[in-house]
Amino acid sequence: MSNPPLYGNLVPLDRVGHKNLRLRTDALVTSRAATQNSLFLTVVEFADACKEFPVVFVRVNDQSSADGKMIVAPLAVTSLKKDINLFVDGDKWKGNYVPAYLRRYPFAMARIDGQDQLAVCYDEQWHGFSQTEGTALFAADGQPTEFLLNARTFLENFETEAERTRLICEQIVDAGLLQDMRFEATLPDGEKMEVEGFLAVDEKKMGELPDDKVVQLFRSGILSLIEMHRVSMGNMNRLANMHAAAKAAKV
Repeated sequence: MSNPPLYGNLVPLDRVGHKNLRLRTDALVTSRAATQNSLFLTVVEFADACKEFPVVFVRVNDQSSADGKMIVAPLAVTSLKKDINLFVDGDKWKGNYVPAYLRRYPFAMARIDGQDQLAVCYDEQWHGFSQTEGTALFAADGQPTEFLLNARTFLENFETEAERTRLICEQIVDAGLLQDMRFEATLPDGEKMEVEGFLAVDEKKMGELPDDKVVQLFRSGILSLIEMHRVSMGNMNRLANMHAAAKAAKV
């Protein structure tokens, strides 16, 4: 089982082996994202995320589906530089919206090797877990506590939205709307910034879509998601300004 970004070592929860496991909810997880210049988004988050972040698409590890189609996923861009997250300041998240990908930490649903079913896992390297302090994950009878049940519900909803996102991304790819993009900016001190390796919807290709395809995208709700993505691209300049402000604060 591979570990996704943010996670040190995911381990399936076991009611026997982890009967005494507790989580200190006062241990803030924001710092885990300090070096993440992007975070996965589900499409249900676009409405909130597009107000703060550029929402872009990326190829998923250069993978393609069984029929050879490109596989893409949406990301909220949090910085124009590698290993920097402009929205993290210590344990504080500086934005208004926190992507669900971060909010689910230190738990995740993962497929165990050799099994089709998803299991609730936890990052055993997260310092908030303890045998003596915090909120219990299992009751004395081995049943999940209300806290863990609520966490599981959040994770299941996240997985449902992640699958929905995958299907919608397939339709965007099928419509032939994505193309490789790059962004360039020059900071007030003359530093040049270049970002590439992401995909965005091409306005020319949008304008060339046949009317019946536009209607289909509208009725499926995908057209509104595309518009949120396109509007969000203006936040690239916002990130450049945040980089400039961060540099000026250090002087």
